[in-house]
Amino acid sequence: MKLLRYGPAGKEKPGLLDKDGKIRDLSAVVPDITGEAIGAKGLARLRKIKPESLPLVRGKPRIGACIANPQKFIAIGLNYSDHAAESGLQVPKEPVVFTKQVSCLSGPYDDVTLPPKSRKSDWEVELGVIVGTRAKNIKKKDALAHVAGYCTINDLSEREFQAERSGQWTKGKSYDTFGPVGPWLVTADEVPDPQKLRMWLELNGKRVQDGSTATMVFGVAHIVAYLSQFFTLMPGDIITTGTPPGVGMGMKPPVYLKPGDTMRLGIDGLGEQFQKVRRDR
Repeated sequence: MKLLRYGPAGKEKPGLLDKDGKIRDLSAVVPDITGEAIGAKGLARLRKIKPESLPLVRGKPRIGACIANPQKFIAIGLNYSDHAAESGLQVPKEPVVFTKQVSCLSGPYDDVTLPPKSRKSDWEVELGVIVGTRAKNIKKKDALAHVAGYCTINDLSEREFQAERSGQWTKGKSYDTFGPVGPWLVTADEVPDPQKLRMWLELNGKRVQDGSTATMVFGVAHIVAYLSQFFTLMPGDIITTGTPPGVGMGMKPPVYLKPGDTMRLGIDGLGEQFQKVRRDR
């Protein structure tokens, strides 16, 4: 299944994408696409529904982040060896973990707003993992059973805030709109192997990132099990798993986002995003 949320920001409704690419309304079935809705029982209930029996959503509504009210938005850094190299950093011996504040969540086609003092905002196409069942101290072999689904994420980053202002990376990762998630949550049964997904990003129509989850340093199962050692993963939590090379920081000379730029990005089977860039007030 491809689950999504549509409508004005803050007033999104739950939806399902049918085989013809049309949105079907799920409001009579679940109040929203939440951790509860994508748990084992929730997904089992949704799978029994015939999409054609659901009301068809007319027009082209705004698409919001594909999961509502996650408790956590967790990120993994330097998880592709070639990206670590372009960043001038060593491949980590253990996953580099930081957080994005959930207030940065936005829709896949919403504008990206640059902080007023930003000079080094950057792009990162990443595979998103949405937790479906509570995970605490689990083993790697059991980890994927705790995943409800996957999605496309743009892990936007202000590099000066992240690396030059001291402290934690979260400062450069959490500005409003710096977490476009979606367009839809593709349930895990439709992604046989999350380590075989092509991913790409275009800046102003030029391909700058072109990679595959096959080259991750730490795969999805490792990451989910690893994180569960340190805190309990809850249904609806988002994990964004790192980016391949091609970010602006790694270019010579570096290239950073400016008002008027556009980004198009996608992951095979998980959908595409498109964002315009503007300066926040």
